[in-house]
Formats: sequence, C-alpha cells, structure tokens
Amino acid sequence: MSRIASLLPSATEIVYALGLGDRLVGVSHSCDYPCEVRGKPVLSRPRFEPAGLSSGEIDAAVRTALERFGSVYEVDAERLAAARPDLVLTQGVCEVCAVPTRAAEAVALRLASCPTVLSLDAHDVAGVLETIRVVGRAVGVLARAEACVHDIERRIAAVGTRVAGRAAPRVLALEWLEPPFVPGHWVPEMIALAGAVPLRGTARRPSYALPWTALADLDPDVLLVMPCGFDLARARAEADHYASALRRVAPRAISAGRAFVVDASSHFSRPGPRVAEGVELLATLFHPAECCGAPVDGRAAVWA
Repeated sequence: MSRIASLLPSATEIVYALGLGDRLVGVSHSCDYPCEVRGKPVLSRPRFEPAGLSSGEIDAAVRTALERFGSVYEVDAERLAAARPDLVLTQGVCEVCAVPTRAAEAVALRLASCPTVLSLDAHDVAGVLETIRVVGRAVGVLARAEACVHDIERRIAAVGTRVAGRAAPRVLALEWLEPPFVPGHWVPEMIALAGAVPLRGTARRPSYALPWTALADLDPDVLLVMPCGFDLARARAEADHYASALRRVAPRAISAGRAFVVDASSHFSRPGPRVAEGVELLATLFHPAECCGAPVDGRAAVWA
C-alpha cells in the first residue's frame, strides 16, 4: 500500500507514528497533528460549521444533519479520486465524530484506483493498540507497529507503578455539556489506569447522555471537563458557559481546585498513539506528588 488516504485523525497520527507521512495523500478536515499534516489535501468536510457554536447548538446541528442527510460529514469524492489512494483509513466507532465506514466505502467503490477501505474500530485501550498493528500490517511495517505499541504499553505501565497503592479519587468526567454525556469506550479505562475511579461511564461501550439531575448527588473528588473534539481553550469556554450546572454537580472538587478542563481533542477523543500521553496527563492531575508535578501547560488547566 503506497498511497494512503486518512479520513480519521487518529489514523493520521498512526500513519505518522509509523514513519509513513510521505505516503499520506490526503486527510480529513479534522486532521491537525502532527503539524506536517496541515499541507495535505483535505478530503472531507462537515455539513455545518461548528466554530463558535456551544455544545447545545452543535448537538442540534448534528441531529439536523443526521435527519436531512443521514450523516454529519461528506467525503469530497473529486479530491479523493485525484489523490488515487490504494488504502483509505476510516472508522465505525462513532458517526458523529468522523467519516463513518459506509460513507467512505460508498465513495471508494467509484474510484479508479480501487482502494482498500480499512475501518479502525477501537473500543478500549487494547483496541487502540491493535489498530496500530492493523495499519502496520496493512502497509508492511508490522515491526515498527509492534515497537510503537511496546512503547505505549511501557509508558502506561510506568504510570501504574507510580500510582500503585495511592488513594484513588472519585472522578466525574463529562464528554459533552448540553446534554451532559459521560464517557465510554477507552476513556473510563484511561481514568482507571491513571489511578482513579470513574463515577459514571462504561468502558468499551459508547458514551451516553444523562440529565444534570442524575449527576447532582455525585459530588466527585475530581471533575474533568473534556468535551469531545475540543481543545483546551474551547473546553474552558464550555465550562464557563455551563458554570452553574457544574457548580451544582461538583462543588467539592471545584472548591478544592480539583476541577480541570483538558485538551480532549489531543488526548482523549482520538484512539491513537497519544493514548499513553493521555494516561500520563490524567495521572498528573489525579496524583501530582507521585507524578513529580509533570507540566500540563497547554494540555489541562484548573477550572474555577
């Protein structure tokens, strides 16, 4: 597979982690890491402009797009054809987060290059690591993939060693704020690996909505505001917008300076190589003494 098109940010990160950036002939509109990707042809677009919209406004726009078009994103068939890919990387985990497999397959069937469509469907940390192997196997660099996986496993294990035996804080993580969504898939597992107890959310299952009233009595030790796909600045703006609701569900965490906004787009929304960095970041927030006060600038901040 010499020409790769990625319709998924985590897949793009995997391609670069495997040293294959020169084979990448196109990316999705959301692909922004590493910085070298920004010069690549953009092969998809959302059906609405999310910039400047609140959680509630984005939720409404997503629902409208699904009702009208059956999808939130569209593939630029003309650009994809011009890219002449041999391999198209996509996903089937969440139709709201990225171009789904069925949309990629529908366009790929019409391409003269007859590309293989490879769906990366991780639902837990082990699945994230397996997607790295799957891409490595598909492009003939399995040894590089195994080395990448080993490094991620080593880093996560080192976190486990540092936090072992420490009191585990009770954590409420919110992946969306209107309506409130608690995390699923790999995120509850990442919280546990970092030495904490996720109060809501189920590993290996989709995230799900709960009313604010269902969260009112939790009073967690730690609050994480991690809106899916948002960077740190947007996460902070969302927390500010819904400050009253957050104060009602996590008064103790906020008073103690243990309410955090995080760069979810980089570390938690994408099931890719930076999963280890996400676990390390969480461990630093939950257990700062044991993690030697590792810097979190640009990746997380106390919210009050």
